[in-house]
Amino acid sequence: MTDYSERRVMMVDTQVRPSDVTKFPIIDAMLTVPREIYVPADKREAAYVGENVAIAPHRVVLEPRTLAKLLDALDIQPDELVLDLGCGLGYSTAVVARLAEAVIAVEEDAGLAGEAQRTLSAQSVDNAAVIAAPLAQGDARHGPYDVMILQGAVEVLPPALLDQVKEGGRIGCIFMEGALGVARIGYKIDGTVTWRFAFNAGAPVLPGFEARKGFVL
Repeated sequence: MTDYSERRVMMVDTQVRPSDVTKFPIIDAMLTVPREIYVPADKREAAYVGENVAIAPHRVVLEPRTLAKLLDALDIQPDELVLDLGCGLGYSTAVVARLAEAVIAVEEDAGLAGEAQRTLSAQSVDNAAVIAAPLAQGDARHGPYDVMILQGAVEVLPPALLDQVKEGGRIGCIFMEGALGVARIGYKIDGTVTWRFAFNAGAPVLPGFEARKGFVL
């Protein structure tokens, strides 16, 4: 029988800590949350490898290093409300739920959303809710949010999403610029989001966040 707890320790020691992620709550969450139950059953052996794990077309569980560094840069506090966009099967939501007061997770694939909610409930993650809705719409009803995090890449961000971030809030996501991916943290100040480089990373572009392709003559 596979000892996943040993794999979690190995993941943290070889992928997370060497990436300059040292905040104890993040380390503790990634040591505690069983990543293997938030991936498809046939992918469990790959759950702890240092790469994105595909769970559906254009959808992945972000590699541990990428998620950990995003969380480190966002510095989520215990009294904050977080919007987790593209939660997939719920791994990111379970991790964020250990850092924040509450998490609203949005997943537009109804099958993934239902399974994520079932797994989170079975794991007694009672401060998170999964909403089945288009990712690019977010979830304004429960906002505004202190922090927004996207579990995949974007080419463009709809203004309606930025409106759901509180004044003084943060948003973390990966921007794909051709073949290159750059993780940035946005800070909302005086109604405007200012972006700062965080680190390089790659992921599939989430549905609804593609740039419109212009006509070429």
